[in-house]
Amino acid sequence: MTAYILPGVHIDSTQALAVAAIVLGLVNALVRPVLTILTLPITILTLGLFYLLVNGFTFLLVTKLVRGFGVSSYWWAVLGALLVSIISSFVGSFVKKD
Repeated sequence: MTAYILPGVHIDSTQALAVAAIVLGLVNALVRPVLTILTLPITILTLGLFYLLVNGFTFLLVTKLVRGFGVSSYWWAVLGALLVSIISSFVGSFVKKD
């Protein structure tokens, strides 16, 4: 959905989309926690705004790892990560938690 909304995010096929979703999940589970800890001081100084840049970096990292999935620039990656986060929160609000 992000590729349809943001012109700077490109997906060549549904297969690339599926692989990118899996890789994004793995990067978010393995790499982003390490980046979060390493960048914690600057994140605190910027009142959490630097965390958006960390998310953009992880999104950009996925575009480098998955062929057929790309962004035009780093700032499109930041916007793409922000939009994915908003959509995930929206969809997650409909999931019943026990």
